[in-house]
Amino acid sequence: MTESCVTWLYAIAFDVHPVTAVRQAALTGVAGESVHVVEESGLLGIVGSVPVSDFGEEELRERLQDLDWLEAAARAHHKVISTVAREGNIIPLRFATIYHDDDRVRSLLAERRADFASALNRVAGRTEWGIKAYADPRTLERQEPTDTGPEEGGSPGTAYLLRRRAQRQGQETAQRQAQDRAEQIHVALQELAVESAHHRPQDARLARYEGSMILNTSYLVPNVLTEEFVTAVEDIRGRFPDVRIELIGPWPAYSFAGDDVGPERT
Repeated sequence: MTESCVTWLYAIAFDVHPVTAVRQAALTGVAGESVHVVEESGLLGIVGSVPVSDFGEEELRERLQDLDWLEAAARAHHKVISTVAREGNIIPLRFATIYHDDDRVRSLLAERRADFASALNRVAGRTEWGIKAYADPRTLERQEPTDTGPEEGGSPGTAYLLRRRAQRQGQETAQRQAQDRAEQIHVALQELAVESAHHRPQDARLARYEGSMILNTSYLVPNVLTEEFVTAVEDIRGRFPDVRIELIGPWPAYSFAGDDVGPERT
């Protein structure tokens, strides 16, 4: 008896080149399934059939608590998307965009063709780059006063209050400096991008970084400006040695393809 499956949607494309990539690469997806293509109204859906026993709503919710599984599945999801993106413009879908079956995906392509065409035009010839900036822990260190006791005529209580005030002032100054660094970095890179998307700072326990994440932003950069963008990042690193900057990418335009794709559940 054939196991019941649901459809995992990876990406949407217009032209046939991503289809060729799927067929030639023999891609496998998040469940080790063979990735295939559904076509409707001139659009192509890059999909995989995954078992309900593992990807039903309750089952998937449990799996998402398993960080090892989540990391492996996210890598598989991205591998499919990045492979087809090398062959043409696509709309990458969010992780765990799931439909009842392939026919429901075909209905989606037919009903939302104009929206998807607009989104594809938006990202055509452009690539997403991510910037994560971290304030050096030393920048945010509290500046301890050098005096070890009360001033002449003062009391221990007064000295304590003065030290606390100095600590607060040092922290506030450091925070303003960090915010100013983040703004300067963003302004410099925004000039080379057509769009940007700010993201919340990642949880330090999960992302495993020290200090404070002061910038977590994606930039949609025209491919013709890629070299200039990368050079700008290197220049910024030289200008702000007290800030650690990570350049991540290139990626398909995850942050700019639109959030209005109507999955049955994600």
